[in-house]
Amino acid sequence: MSENSDSGTFLLADYIQKIAATDGMKSDIRPVLFGLFGEVGGIMATAKKHHREGNAYYGYQLAVEEEFGDTLWYLAAVCRRVEINLEEIFAEVISGTGYTSVIAASDLTTGSISRIISPKVVRAIDDALLSLGQAAANLLVIGEEANDPKPLLVDFVDHYLKALEVAQLSFAQIARSNLKKTVGRFVAPNSAHLPMFDSGFLEEEQLPEKFEIEIRERATGRSYLRWNNVFIGDPLTDNIGDPDGYRFHDVFHFAHAAILHWSPVMRALIKQKRKSVPDFDEAQDSGRAIVVEEGLTAWIFSRAKDLEFFEGQDRVSFDMLKTVEGFVRGYEVQECPLSLWERAILDGYAVFRKVRKNGGGVVVGDRANRTIEYKPLAKGDADEPSGIH
Repeated sequence: MSENSDSGTFLLADYIQKIAATDGMKSDIRPVLFGLFGEVGGIMATAKKHHREGNAYYGYQLAVEEEFGDTLWYLAAVCRRVEINLEEIFAEVISGTGYTSVIAASDLTTGSISRIISPKVVRAIDDALLSLGQAAANLLVIGEEANDPKPLLVDFVDHYLKALEVAQLSFAQIARSNLKKTVGRFVAPNSAHLPMFDSGFLEEEQLPEKFEIEIRERATGRSYLRWNNVFIGDPLTDNIGDPDGYRFHDVFHFAHAAILHWSPVMRALIKQKRKSVPDFDEAQDSGRAIVVEEGLTAWIFSRAKDLEFFEGQDRVSFDMLKTVEGFVRGYEVQECPLSLWERAILDGYAVFRKVRKNGGGVVVGDRANRTIEYKPLAKGDADEPSGIH
């Protein structure tokens, strides 16, 4: 199941091949089986919430698609460990008497005919999900007994496809989304293929290729920013009873600019919005985009405080990264893989910790190399600005 950019067709064989690169779990099958069982439980919990809350359950479609996608990931991982071809399992299931097919013209260059498969009988959603849960539980004996795991896998895939039909979900969409998410999270991106959102814009509308921004803390407890010897933005305090260093949070916007090539906040600070293209100015650099970035930054910070601001950590939790993905949906930065977000967060907080410890510093950004670094302030101090700029 892989996307072909020319035809739009998604082939299961390609999904299986590409998703293997994201499997960093040990060869032991038991944790993978537990993971699959847990994801099926997630499907059932999501469906239960939707049943209880109806249309008030915001984000149901995305949530259930993700649970089905993660289930597919674990299913592929199980098949790799027992050395059974997942594509053959699907082929055996859909060739059974419980499925009907429609013949369609193929958009593949290697064939003229395609088949669209669907279950003949669509059960009530509760019954379908209960059967899926039972089939998942049956898989837990794989690796513990000498029996053939293939019939258990065939049975599970049968119930998985029927549950998809009941939930009115697209198998291709689920596989595409899961592949994009997991590859983006676990496979190092090719820097040549990363998005560069400023390409084609006037130089004065681009985020600077390289920048050094001073952050200085005054006796008042406020922090000030200076770029190219000009004070920018507003002086900041922590705005909280228990000081935590949030007055230095602009570091994170600079990390976004350097590593992700995206920061509506920094564009506003240095007055380099893309006004020559009204659609970009309105949709990507506007007040709403600024609020999204500020809100995301504040949300991550509230979690980071409980994690010692990521000190000594070399990764960000997948759950946090998925929340980040949800925050920025609809904006250009959604094209950035989750692994790049992870880098922006960890490198940004590495600089933040130094700025916080030293009461200021110089943030050095390099968009060409997608890096952000800390440099100590020069000795001596500049005159404190008399007002807000």
